[in-house]
Amino acid sequence: MTINVDDSAVKRIHDLRQEQGKDNLLLRIRIEGGGCSGFQYILELTDTKPDDNDLVYDDSVITDEISMGFLEGATISFKDELIGAEFKIENPNAVAGCGCGTSFSTI
Repeated sequence: MTINVDDSAVKRIHDLRQEQGKDNLLLRIRIEGGGCSGFQYILELTDTKPDDNDLVYDDSVITDEISMGFLEGATISFKDELIGAEFKIENPNAVAGCGCGTSFSTI
């Protein structure tokens, strides 16, 4: 089971570590029920120690085993564009999504 973390996301996490002075800062991605398409991505920056059930990728992104079932093969990137900057998730398991990109469905 794997998540692909693009160099842009790794660089952004490393930049945030320096800006905030938190050497252990990670981007946590969780999947929860809800949103307009059935499931939603919850992204948060955390510097708490990973639990036994957590999976860490490229020393930058962390998720739990349950969420990993929905994220298998996904690519995490960071986009800094004129309209804003954000982490993006390209999820091959999502068959539909909402316009804002924060929720998706798998069936």
